[in-house]
Amino acid sequence: MGEQTLLDITLSRLAEAGADEAVVNVHHHADILRNYIQTHAFPLRVSVSDESQRLLDTGGGLLHAAPFFGETSGHVLIHNVDILSNLDIRRFYAEASAVPVMLVTSQRETSRYLLFDQGDRLVGWTNVKTGEVKSPYADIVPANCRHLAFNGIHAFSPSLFPLLKSFAQSRGAEDAPFSIIDFYLAACRDVQIKAYTQPDLKILDVGKVDALRQAEAFLQNCSK
Repeated sequence: MGEQTLLDITLSRLAEAGADEAVVNVHHHADILRNYIQTHAFPLRVSVSDESQRLLDTGGGLLHAAPFFGETSGHVLIHNVDILSNLDIRRFYAEASAVPVMLVTSQRETSRYLLFDQGDRLVGWTNVKTGEVKSPYADIVPANCRHLAFNGIHAFSPSLFPLLKSFAQSRGAEDAPFSIIDFYLAACRDVQIKAYTQPDLKILDVGKVDALRQAEAFLQNCSK
């Protein structure tokens, strides 16, 4: 924090983990963000995926950015810019290469959880306050599943882009907004989507003003 933006912090952490290129999607204040990216030096190459005409949500945004990853041989690492953590990104990425999708998860308290089997494979989602359950498995019993919270960081194999495109088209249009979690829940019966947990993981979502005030202390604590 201080003079660093959340974008600076995230890109620096990705570069330290070995990334040499990043794609940043822009929507709100797109011109300001585009200008900032063009006029600042970052420790890796940065491209812009423009969603200024229509916000595409987490799934639609990834699909919209797919052309940037046409020559990518490894997984695409997706990192919400408003998430601060002490995640060992290099280790996470190395382990993620073994499966099509890997999600950074934790046991933090929330009302909405992803459901995993005993092998850490995604099988559904639940809202524990309302009792709502989403799963491709009609006989799923949430009480028999591991309840883990998703933390906005995941690794995605480019081989899944055709499936992601078909899912978008099933929602009405290739450029339709949709959540990546909705896609993962639809695909998890046929695609191995696994949880990744780091025992000492510290996470702060700075999407809220109160959390933003905590960010500097959080970063100092993570560096110890």
